[in-house]
Amino acid sequence: MNRMGHPTTRAALIYQHTAMERDRAIADVLGRLAKEALNKQDQDGSGT
Repeated sequence: MNRMGHPTTRAALIYQHTAMERDRAIADVLGRLAKEALNKQDQDGSGT
């Protein structure tokens, strides 16, 4: 076994790349949800 429990360095790099893409997608959605919540809060007059 090599890095991160994967049999080859190539497999480990593929896994890392996929994980980074998934993390980026999750962060993008969470950021969008946060912006929507802040905008809604501001529109309701209870925001910052």
